[in-house]
Amino acid sequence: MYLYKTEKMENIIKIGHGKFWIDSNSILCAQFNNDNPNYRLDSNKVKQYIEVITKLCNGTAMPFLIDIRDSKGTFSPSAAHLFANSPTLLKLRISEAFVLNTIGIKLLIASYKRLYNPNTPYSVFSDIESAKAYCIETKNKFYGSN
Repeated sequence: MYLYKTEKMENIIKIGHGKFWIDSNSILCAQFNNDNPNYRLDSNKVKQYIEVITKLCNGTAMPFLIDIRDSKGTFSPSAAHLFANSPTLLKLRISEAFVLNTIGIKLLIASYKRLYNPNTPYSVFSDIESAKAYCIETKNKFYGSN
C-alpha cells in the first residue's frame, strides 16, 4: 500500500489495481484499472480495500463513486459478499455511483447489486460529472440538505 499526494495535496491510497481518495465534495472515490480479463477479485484484496475506505472515511458516511472504465475481470462470490455486507461499509456507504463504459462490466455490476447488495442505492453512469452529481444528491438527501 502506497500513500502519496496529488498536485492538490489530497491523500490518495493505491493498492494493486485500485486507487482511493476523498474528493472536495466528501465523496469516496475509487478507481480500478485492470486490463487482465482473467483477474478475479478475492476476499483478501477486499479486506485491504475495506481498511483503506475505513481510514479515508474516518467514521463519516458518504457516497462512493467507483470508476471502473476499461477495467476487466470479475470477483469471487466471497469477495462480493464481503464488500456488500461488511458491517463497516454498511455504516459508511450512502450510495454507489458506478462509472463504466463496457457492457460486460455493466452486466457484472447489475448481477452484483441484484445478488449481493440490493439495498444500497446506486446508479450507473458513463461520465464522472453525472456520477458526482448523483453522489451529491444522495448525500444531501441522507443528511437532509437541499
